[in-house]
Amino acid sequence: MEDGEQREWGAKAWTYLSSVRSLSPLIQCITNFVSMDLTANTLLSAGASPAMLHSPNESPDFTPQVNALYINVGTLSDTWLPAMELAAQLASKLNKPWVLDPVAAGASRFRLKACLDLISLKPTVIRGNASEIIALAKASFPSTKGVDSSHDSTDAVEAAKSLANSNGAVVAVSGAVDFVTDGNRIVGARNGVPMMQKITATGCAVTALIAAFVATDPSHAMEATASALAVFGVAGELGMETARGPASLRTHLIDSLHGLDQTAVISGVKITAI
Repeated sequence: MEDGEQREWGAKAWTYLSSVRSLSPLIQCITNFVSMDLTANTLLSAGASPAMLHSPNESPDFTPQVNALYINVGTLSDTWLPAMELAAQLASKLNKPWVLDPVAAGASRFRLKACLDLISLKPTVIRGNASEIIALAKASFPSTKGVDSSHDSTDAVEAAKSLANSNGAVVAVSGAVDFVTDGNRIVGARNGVPMMQKITATGCAVTALIAAFVATDPSHAMEATASALAVFGVAGELGMETARGPASLRTHLIDSLHGLDQTAVISGVKITAI
């Protein structure tokens, strides 16, 4: 039964990746300085079209044209927060999907409040590590070790369900197993390799990929989110076959994502209901 379920998910994930490649959705990325390069290259290698545009003077003209919005608070500042809020308001008003990466949400009061304010603007998906999701669910500070998680993803499943139920978003918790929930259903994606954690901004990049997958099918955001996490993990597994360390894995990860074929996705994706 599990093999059949995984193949079904594999076929679903292949459909999402194929849709991104054929539709090339335009993704507005308001993300952090550290992740811009890997985020843009991940989207490009998957077939999407990234736009690293964050000026509040441009969003009123540009955000209405995008297929999805991605907001990442990694290098949050007073000047960038209004731009994030404006773009999120526009996306919500226009019924465009938008995805939030609440980096280090519990590291400071300013950051936690900013993330909670953004969540009030109704993101379609929230993707974070366990400590970030727990901080948001409990609205508590401090609860992270910088940008790193001090919890396993399994520790945050109930917090993710609570956050999903209170805000109506699909919530994804990254870890050794990536959990995705809509507050009712839960699935686990078990793809990836530990060395991906040694490459800065892989979490940021996969959240952008989630935005691209969701852009092709906003009404099934949970399925799109789980598929994006698994596909990115499969690319990491294939990249690791020839990588010698984090730096070469970064290169091979992008190459593998670009070259993924139907067989690799359907046979490689490991998603099961929890």
